[in-house]
Amino acid sequence: IKKKRNQLNNNNTIGMETELKNESKFQDTICAPATARGVAALGMIRISGPNAISIINEIFVTTKGLKCVMKDTASGVTRHGFIVNARNETIDEVMCTIFRAPNSFTGEDTVEISHHGSIFIQQQIMVSIVNLGARIAINGEFSQRAFLNGKIALSQAEAIADLISARTAMSHHLAMKQLHGGYTEKIKEIREEFVKLLSLLELELDFSEEDVEFASRDNLNQLMQHSIDELEKLVKSFEAGSAFKNGIPVAIIGKPNSGKSTIMNAILNEERSIVSPISGTTRDTVEESVQIEGIEYRFIDTAGLRSAKDSIERKGIERSYKAIERAHIILYVCDLTNTPYEEVQAELLLLDSQVSLSGKKIIIIGNKTDLVRSNKVQKEAWDAMNSLQISAINNIGIDELLARIAKISDKDEKQDELLVTNARHNDAMMRTLAALLVAQESLAEGQPIDIIASDIREAIHYIGEITGEVTTDEVLNNIFSRFCIGK
Repeated sequence: IKKKRNQLNNNNTIGMETELKNESKFQDTICAPATARGVAALGMIRISGPNAISIINEIFVTTKGLKCVMKDTASGVTRHGFIVNARNETIDEVMCTIFRAPNSFTGEDTVEISHHGSIFIQQQIMVSIVNLGARIAINGEFSQRAFLNGKIALSQAEAIADLISARTAMSHHLAMKQLHGGYTEKIKEIREEFVKLLSLLELELDFSEEDVEFASRDNLNQLMQHSIDELEKLVKSFEAGSAFKNGIPVAIIGKPNSGKSTIMNAILNEERSIVSPISGTTRDTVEESVQIEGIEYRFIDTAGLRSAKDSIERKGIERSYKAIERAHIILYVCDLTNTPYEEVQAELLLLDSQVSLSGKKIIIIGNKTDLVRSNKVQKEAWDAMNSLQISAINNIGIDELLARIAKISDKDEKQDELLVTNARHNDAMMRTLAALLVAQESLAEGQPIDIIASDIREAIHYIGEITGEVTTDEVLNNIFSRFCIGK
């Protein structure tokens, strides 16, 4: 069985590991700035490839005037000195660090040059490096080489891009978690289960004439069901994972003139939405992002919900419904001066019949408390609905509203879960799950082993797309082209 599993792992019908390893033996050396263009205290240039150390050996001089010292420098050691050009003129005082293969990010000989952050200095150093035979890297080429040289999984390479673009504490947390394994380890475990399952089926095919059964059908079904359960959990986590990564959508909805735009402005602490006593001022959705306790929320101010008076307002209301559909949290705003609490539930039921509110978290807001006379019965009724009563124009209750939004986002619970944040990964998981469900159905129907084995091979193929056991040049180029040039 072990021999069969090894054969399956190396079989190019399942993965492309052998092909990738052959492609990863790069003969050229690349270089690129690893810091953003512009004036700064420091900048960094990275060189990677077979000639990285010989190139730095030609242009680096120690503070004592010694040349050709980098060839004898141990991996991980940083040297202080100067970069000189072909005429032996000093370009800059620098710190150079050597990383010898395979103990580097790319798995190749790598040099990092820390220089003063002048654009001119950076250009002159790059010219010297290129003149010695290196070429300028394309976007993401360092990370692509790290993947192809087996230093990181493809999903971890994508986590690097997420880490660089992280804007909030939560998106940073999710990227770091994925970079250090995250659900990649879970995916590898599931794939190993698939290979184990397929090896048993392949063995039965090898001994089909002898009618040998290497695993009971109940055991095969249990193996499948375990993988199905794990995949379903990951697929279900994508909605939350994507929201935490890209910002949780929050729709501010309600009747015209209930104070939605005023609430939007109070949350943003700026005059972003137009506020007017004229009913129906907001004709389109207005969207802005705000960070609350390390989470990004995308607040969407919408047109008031009512029967449209003209085609423009009708278009705005249609967009309001679309905002409600994609929102995770809904702030339903009521004007306390003209909305009895008895109407609120009826309005929400009507809204639910027009666009499903299932699974969405709703905060009922009674606005304009400053205009309402004390009414104990009315107040007790609103309190019983667990509503929040505020005065947006006077900024009363806004902090409490933000605290309630943060509380219902389940941040503390979700940040410890395995959350899928990448749409490509989620798509591959869904296709894997579909193939496995077909295999399970075929097993239940007593289909021939070769048919079931074919479905399992398909599942292995799709799940291999996540970590990179299976990939194509088109996929790789699409992924790494989104990276910055020095990464």
